Amino acid sequence: MRKIFLAGAAAALALGVAVAVAIPAVSQAARSSPAAKSRTLVFDVVFSPEEIIQANNVRNPNSPFSLGDELVFHDQLFSSGQNVGDEGGSCAFVDVSQTPLANCSMVVRLSDGTITAQFLNSPPPVKPLAITGGSGVYDAVSGDGTLVENGNGTGTLTLHVVSLVARGGG
Repeated sequence: MRKIFLAGAAAALALGVAVAVAIPAVSQAARSSPAAKSRTLVFDVVFSPEEIIQANNVRNPNSPFSLGDELVFHDQLFSSGQNVGDEGGSCAFVDVSQTPLANCSMVVRLSDGTITAQFLNSPPPVKPLAITGGSGVYDAVSGDGTLVENGNGTGTLTLHVVSLVARGGG
């Protein structure tokens, strides 16, 4: 009986210590939990000339693309007529059967940091983007966006940027 009492007392003591340690940790985590802060960035885009890197030696004579070929780009970004940054990236062709489809990644470079994004590129002029991260003031971002091609070498890039900031932070 005495062994059972000692085991119970030891378990109660261990539980008490665990609770005493956990309460301050939970309280501190609640104070510094992230809050979402969002903003929308809109840019006019001047697209660079299309550059295809032929990575696949097996070529279809009826298609300008082969599986694995890459499209690389370096576009200029404008706001109110002023150049405010650029974007660079690459797209790997993942399907060339009927409508070409490429998996793209890009980095938007602005004066206060970078924003990274991914998207699937195909002929429709509207391309939804997933924001995957960033640096500088964009170091804790996520969100989505849209790249619209006007068909004349220009377009619009709209980014809905969600920043995770500590509560009480900027």
